[in-house]
Amino acid sequence: MSLGDEHEATGGYGGTGQTRTRLPEGDGGGPYGGARRTGRSSSRSLVTVVGVVVLLIAAIAFANRGGDGSATDDPEADSPKAAATAPSGEKPVDTKTAGIPSGFAHDRQGAESAAANYAMALGSDGMFNTARRHEIVQAIAAPAARDGLQAGFDADYTAEFLDSIGLTKDGRAPTGSTFVNRTLPAGSKVTAYTDSAATVEVWCLGLFGLAGEKSTNPVTSSWFTVTLKLAWSEDDWKVLETSQKTGPTPVGGDNPVSGADEISKAIQEYGGFTYAR
Repeated sequence: MSLGDEHEATGGYGGTGQTRTRLPEGDGGGPYGGARRTGRSSSRSLVTVVGVVVLLIAAIAFANRGGDGSATDDPEADSPKAAATAPSGEKPVDTKTAGIPSGFAHDRQGAESAAANYAMALGSDGMFNTARRHEIVQAIAAPAARDGLQAGFDADYTAEFLDSIGLTKDGRAPTGSTFVNRTLPAGSKVTAYTDSAATVEVWCLGLFGLAGEKSTNPVTSSWFTVTLKLAWSEDDWKVLETSQKTGPTPVGGDNPVSGADEISKAIQEYGGFTYAR
């Protein structure tokens, strides 16, 4: 989504109320001050300005060295810090288990990549089908947590719940409709990390609903954050526990709403991604 900000001409750039500053020198001339100086005067002024700037830079450099004139002892003090949301440039993994990316690096970035891909799998339409749900859980869960996670998800996706949102007991949409449940990671961060365990939060945009002319549950979007506790197990990051909370949620844009046919076509034609930090 994009923010449909509109800027009114009320004093900003190009606005009717834009303020212009009059230069203090000279008499007469244009609206910005006096008559233009000669080339000699301009050159003299330029030399003076350059001299002042050089002295100012030298003074700042001297002040930053400290009272004893020695350099800082902190090796990271002058090192540029990468933005928290900047991509690392690491390539995504090229292996899969049950159709889900696997074989992540044994480091913080590997944990973030695993969490983003697992959040996408746990937020997919496959979770509404019992057989596929079990495949997903078996592929991404740590051995000690598999039975508990599977039982918990099975208790969530009951036949009554599926019926309430218009799906069959197998998680299929009625004839003429397309079921949409897609999770799109927008970013991630590690909140705890050791060589054997990690906790990662994944900020996501979700699409959910039934696209169809007779649908009473149209596709809507929502923002939420999934927290995954991971363990390093079986030479990969595996899920121990998951939780979810609403937001952060940005302001909605002013894009026109697409019809059911367009949404259905997009879901069928646009595939998902393998995510990497």
